[in-house]
Amino acid sequence: MSNSDWLTRSRAAVWHPCTQMQRHETLPLVPISHGKGVWLYDFEGSRYLDAVSSWWTNLFGHANPAIIGAIKEQLDRLEHVMLAGFTHAPVVELSERLSAKTSGHLGHAFYASDGASATEIALKMSFHYWRNRGEAKKTGFVSLENGYHGETVGALSVTDVALFKDTYGPLLRQTIQVMSPDWRLAEAGEGKEAYALRAAQSLEAHLAEHHETTAALILEPLVQGAAGMAMHHPAYLKRARELCDRYRVHLIADEIAVGFGRTGSFFACQQAGIWPDLICLSKGITGGYLPLSAVMVTEDIFQAFYDEDVTRGFLHSHSYTGNPLACRAALAVLDLFERGDVISSNINTSRLINAMSDEVKALHYVRDLRNAGMIWAFEVDGAAPDFSRRLFAEGLKREVLLRPMGNTVYWMPPYVISEAEARHMVRGTLEALRALA
Repeated sequence: MSNSDWLTRSRAAVWHPCTQMQRHETLPLVPISHGKGVWLYDFEGSRYLDAVSSWWTNLFGHANPAIIGAIKEQLDRLEHVMLAGFTHAPVVELSERLSAKTSGHLGHAFYASDGASATEIALKMSFHYWRNRGEAKKTGFVSLENGYHGETVGALSVTDVALFKDTYGPLLRQTIQVMSPDWRLAEAGEGKEAYALRAAQSLEAHLAEHHETTAALILEPLVQGAAGMAMHHPAYLKRARELCDRYRVHLIADEIAVGFGRTGSFFACQQAGIWPDLICLSKGITGGYLPLSAVMVTEDIFQAFYDEDVTRGFLHSHSYTGNPLACRAALAVLDLFERGDVISSNINTSRLINAMSDEVKALHYVRDLRNAGMIWAFEVDGAAPDFSRRLFAEGLKREVLLRPMGNTVYWMPPYVISEAEARHMVRGTLEALRALA
């Protein structure tokens, strides 16, 4: 079947996420037949470099033989068993190895299928922890301005994206947002670290007054993704950890997008030398191959639920919790990290792409080109309201899949991108920008 055949059938039958379907009457969907490495191919042989890692999930390329092989092997053994009252080798091994990645600071893993569910779990755990400890007044949550933690009702309550909150506001519980450490907001001459510490004063002021009714602070360490890849100095995380300790408030690190090496360390929090009380993981955990998420917690949190009374147990479940196929894919991802020096390799790739980006940075309408690990972003001044759709279309013409957020253009490619492919990505973006200029 041709691209047009699949487009017609998809428009008639599929309701696509985060999409105004009417727009696809003029901007067609991109039908994908297969992938290989950093490339996606349509049904007529055209290819597109996946510069966004298929919504930030793909770490080691499409059709990676190591991950595929692990899934196939597991499929011959056990495809699924419920995790209530049962266990299996992949979920045990994955939990142990993830804990080891935190040097044992976070020793217990609770599984779900997606990032928003991980946020829901973390919020419920924090709330229920304080209730079990006899401090039932601690029910409030604090998050950062422009933060994003998912689009289910609980997750959306701590998300600060107007498009979603304005629409679904009546469904949401009220939470508090404090000043973002996004270094783009610093005053002229104010350094990134100085601004991060100034932003932390907003958090300190809130906790000083409201800590008795606050359960947790949730934040995206180092990079606020949906805010336009807003980056901040690690000093904010270190200060946030100190304040949460002082005021007895949980620190929830949403590493759904930034974990698994994306910011230059395995976990983003490591760059601040701190560990949270709860960490949310998803996206790259399976290399983008199968749905899986996890919330890892401290021994203190786990023990607060350890009791004969079922009402003191953590009351959350879904049918595919800890699915063996997804856990085996995640173990293959950890194997790839351990077999190759992935973090060091990423640092070298980052340096190459930074050097390649000089021409993009030199464009007079490009502002704040920034980088954290394997994430790059910049703003385009004077962009038209339909800029993101037009740049997406121009990128496809040049074999590059871009998905701008408003006037923010970003790259978040798979780690296996070669020097030649990185050059293609940067050159294609540059040409697409010039076509719109």
